[in-house]
Amino acid sequence: MKKVGLFLIGAVAAIVLLANAGPMVGLALGLVILYLAFKGFVRAETPFKKWLWGFIGVVVLLTTVSNLPALAGIIAAVVLYIVYKKWNSSPRKTEKEDPFTHFERQWADLNQK
Repeated sequence: MKKVGLFLIGAVAAIVLLANAGPMVGLALGLVILYLAFKGFVRAETPFKKWLWGFIGVVVLLTTVSNLPALAGIIAAVVLYIVYKKWNSSPRKTEKEDPFTHFERQWADLNQK
């Protein structure tokens, strides 16, 4: 029954991840461009270049904010990873040791002395 629950949670997480794949790519590209705009702003020497990089940064920031539903995709990826780990870490049945084997070994040791 535990596997069924893990499967259902994993299926929902996979669907959410696939549904948010586009916004996740947009968010990643936006963050990269925003980083480059920040670096350009810091390195700019003239006021016009600073204004240009600042304008590019604000436009990209607004574009990146519009991709915030991608956070649901990121959370779904984390949930999918957790489900995968739980699925593979299920307890395995081990063979029980026969208590009489241990007793017979100790009895043989006592008889030798």
